[in-house]
Amino acid sequence: MPDPVPFERFMHRALYDQEHGYYARRIRGIGRRGDFTTVPMLSDVLAKAIAEWAVRVLMETNCRDLVEIGPGEGTLAAAIIKHLPWRIRWRTRLHLVETSAQLAGLQRKLLGKRAQYHESPAAALASCHGKAVIFSNELVDAFPVQRFQNTADGWRELAVDIDPDGKIRESLMPAGALPRSSSFTSNHPLGQWIEVHDAYRRWLGDWLPYWKAGRMLTIDYGATVDNLYHRHPHGTLRAYLFQQRLEGPDIYQNIGRQDLTADVNFTDLMDWSRGYAEVVKLQTLASFLQPSLAPGIPLDTELAHEFGAGGAFLVLDQKCQTGKSARNDLLI
Repeated sequence: MPDPVPFERFMHRALYDQEHGYYARRIRGIGRRGDFTTVPMLSDVLAKAIAEWAVRVLMETNCRDLVEIGPGEGTLAAAIIKHLPWRIRWRTRLHLVETSAQLAGLQRKLLGKRAQYHESPAAALASCHGKAVIFSNELVDAFPVQRFQNTADGWRELAVDIDPDGKIRESLMPAGALPRSSSFTSNHPLGQWIEVHDAYRRWLGDWLPYWKAGRMLTIDYGATVDNLYHRHPHGTLRAYLFQQRLEGPDIYQNIGRQDLTADVNFTDLMDWSRGYAEVVKLQTLASFLQPSLAPGIPLDTELAHEFGAGGAFLVLDQKCQTGKSARNDLLI
């Protein structure tokens, strides 16, 4: 029998294994007939709002390069370019950062020579000398997470293995050195489960030091640490299969055929980038979208309602901290 492996390693293989992983096998799992629907599919207003933000910050930062990280099929980037005024569009260079060869092919088919294509943020930043306006939508939640439970013996990390019947079983192992996360500083009751996107923190450390000027917009579902686990004693981990939300033991029933995800701790995102990026504003998606609406035209209910996507998603706007001595906390 194989030894138990940390949940993060299992989740990474379930999502990204080149042969059997979800993102390798089910690229078409997005949309009405897929496993989940992203915010840009609910309304074109997101593209318009990001375009208006990009116009303003491209001019403020004197940047010409607009970088999307994790652009999916490229539909959001294409819509944003469409919404840019022509005087900004002609001088803006669009960059797409994508690790999936299948998705990169779809992006090239849609955008062609209107974009430059890169496999890493570091490569994109190198092509624009570190000066760029960067944005991402539902990127952080696609990273695998570590799972921990607060026990009478302290924090324990979740591990998984396979029992003699071929079923996945869970176990708790000593946590060892805990990852840097504000979740561990909160007063959680015994039994509370939490998730940490430490893989995202490590990924940030690979490229954020190369960012020299610009702004960055991060859009995802989640909350700050004080609200993240309210009424979620079992954490926020879940799976999506054909629009159906699965939790608990059900997340192990369709490995490689379903998405796995967890809410994003925005307090961690702000902490992890401190020294490289300064917070301009953190707001709900509904608040971010509101200025882009024409007077008298109501926003789509799902995006506007505090109990819908408009409240479940947050928008983090940060500016590059140039000329400051950045602490290398990302690598600790």
